[in-house]
Amino acid sequence: MTIPTHTREIHLAARPNGAPVATDFALVEQELPELADGQILVRNTWMSVDPYMRGRMDDKPSYIPPFEIGAALEGSAIGTVIASKSPDIAVGTTVTHFAGWREHSVVDAASATPIDPALAAPQHFLGALGTTGLTAYAALTEVATVRPGDTVFISAAAGAVGSVAGQIAKALGAKRVIGSAGGPVKTRKVLAEFGFDAAIDYRAGDLAGQLAEAAPDGIDVYLDSVGGEHLKVAIEALNPQGRVALVGAISGYNGETDRKAPDLYLAATKEITLRGMLVTSYLPLFAEYIPKAAAWLADGTLRTAETTYEGLDQAPAALLGVLTGANTGKMLVHLG
Repeated sequence: MTIPTHTREIHLAARPNGAPVATDFALVEQELPELADGQILVRNTWMSVDPYMRGRMDDKPSYIPPFEIGAALEGSAIGTVIASKSPDIAVGTTVTHFAGWREHSVVDAASATPIDPALAAPQHFLGALGTTGLTAYAALTEVATVRPGDTVFISAAAGAVGSVAGQIAKALGAKRVIGSAGGPVKTRKVLAEFGFDAAIDYRAGDLAGQLAEAAPDGIDVYLDSVGGEHLKVAIEALNPQGRVALVGAISGYNGETDRKAPDLYLAATKEITLRGMLVTSYLPLFAEYIPKAAAWLADGTLRTAETTYEGLDQAPAALLGVLTGANTGKMLVHLG
């Protein structure tokens, strides 16, 4: 195999003002460095595209450093090792790592994780078997624990985390699972493909009324990926001692101010638990989660969907799409 000397990367060309646009990105050819001891060269085949990346485009403090202008973006990726100076990872191994947004990545072997492609299709390790699935699992087992008989409300239910979370809630014994999604096509998928008991089209308006109809006895658990009005309505619908997993707040990622703020005094009087989570705090759960999730995939308990863009040059469009809800299930870029 000929080892490439150059690769292509997606760089941050400018920091967005509000919603990102295509000119905020640049496709750049870069020379690949020589491998140092302990490093591997990976030919990437799949890239994850995730909403949290929007926050990293802004130059402000957060739990993870911002992207640098003129440098490659990064994110989870799957690929095949084509050169190795590590005794721990051989050429031909399929690995997952965090140096995506490029066609080839030089990474320290210690930061790459070998995966077993026989367990499931490789791209599942970026979705249901990756941090996406782990987010859903940790949210409902550790952060806002689902108990048998609970009524569970999931926002962004047709998205990567939400579609998995609803099915995990059922597997954990939830009596009723309700999902919110945008538009009739997605709400039909939430019901027919992901097995939710009820689906709300938030674009149709009257979110509170729709949730009251779907859950006349209130809800016990809410997984929040949206924030804003969704969180406000969920707090109003939650039963006393309800639990909320604060996973994301995509309604405000582009800097918009949502005037429909949640009533935190109401949350206090209901003794509701609202708990934020970062999936990086729950990575040790992978050892418990992956065997369960692989079995659920194999027996059909867990069904997934993917929205795939082809080629690295389409990665910016994929990110813009995930920020506007263009995806059903996991948003991926296939690099061949």
